[in-house]
Amino acid sequence: MLRTVRAVAGHWTTALPVLAVVLLALSWGRSLPGPIVTLVACFLAGAVLAAVHHAEVVAHRVGEPFGSLVLAVAVTIIEVALIVTLMTDGGDKAASLARDTVFAAVMITCNGIVGLSLLIGAVRRRVAVFNAEGTSAAFGTVATLAGLSLVVPTFTTSKPGPEFAPAQLGFAALAAMVLYGLFVATQTVRHRDYFLPVTSSGKVVDEDDHADPPTRRVALISLGLLALALVGVVGLAKGVSPTIEAGVAAAGLPAAVVGIVIALLVLLPETIAAVRAARRDRVQTSLNLGLGSAMASIGLTIPAVAAASIWLDGPLILGLGATHMVLLALTMIVGTLTVIPGRATLLQGALHLALLAAYLELAVTP
Repeated sequence: MLRTVRAVAGHWTTALPVLAVVLLALSWGRSLPGPIVTLVACFLAGAVLAAVHHAEVVAHRVGEPFGSLVLAVAVTIIEVALIVTLMTDGGDKAASLARDTVFAAVMITCNGIVGLSLLIGAVRRRVAVFNAEGTSAAFGTVATLAGLSLVVPTFTTSKPGPEFAPAQLGFAALAAMVLYGLFVATQTVRHRDYFLPVTSSGKVVDEDDHADPPTRRVALISLGLLALALVGVVGLAKGVSPTIEAGVAAAGLPAAVVGIVIALLVLLPETIAAVRAARRDRVQTSLNLGLGSAMASIGLTIPAVAAASIWLDGPLILGLGATHMVLLALTMIVGTLTVIPGRATLLQGALHLALLAAYLELAVTP
């Protein structure tokens, strides 16, 4: 056992999360010159790869769907902390920060991660196979949370603008927490078999046979290192954000592009983990990661910003504009048609990726 722990401790995936957090502590709140930004970017990429490794170790120990849930919730909790911290700094951008970040996460996960996973699964099997019951439940929850939190505020009349009144915001936060809690209970307790990978014949795969599960001690070490890696990923992403902002401004692009770039960086661990799962014919695991991340992003961010709004000054804009509502509606319609059969071809994966491309294009040229 001691030999195994030492082997884990001596691995690069152990050193990089620690070094990333040390670099984060040294660079936090400082203006970084070009060479230091390059160094931060290198450690950011290393922390992403380390996070994926430790997430897979934990997932292999606890099994599905718990492994996907651990990574999705861990990333989202740190992301929410970052959002609240940035909102505390104030400024005009803080008013729509939560909306822009959550919507970017929904589009990247529901179209990017899901589309890429289906595409890879279909290339390997000709048809990507997944569990329709579990995936449709997840997609329905994402649609409900997104509609209540991001669409309804655009049409309420108690306050001018796309904002909730205090009572409405409280209801949205409570609904988000309750629905997310119910989904987690459904996913992990009552209907766990709905969220397990399936073979092309429909047989549920309840174990990962590519290696023996890690010991409990090794899994706990990886869980701690996963947390460190994710802190490094999100913190270093914030550290390079001024450079990203300057580059975006120099290119004459809208300020919203900065949020998308940071969201892409933060969601890299889940994206890489989903791609690896799809390559191992575990498309359901990939969908659990993508949809679970979208759900956690809404279900944890909205209650957090609702609580933060008690002491934060200024408006809290949550309602989407017309263009983004159309993209969200298309995502939900296409996603529903994709998950109902429990099987998808290259076409379905390409449709989701096309929607993501449209979102990115319209962000650059609104």
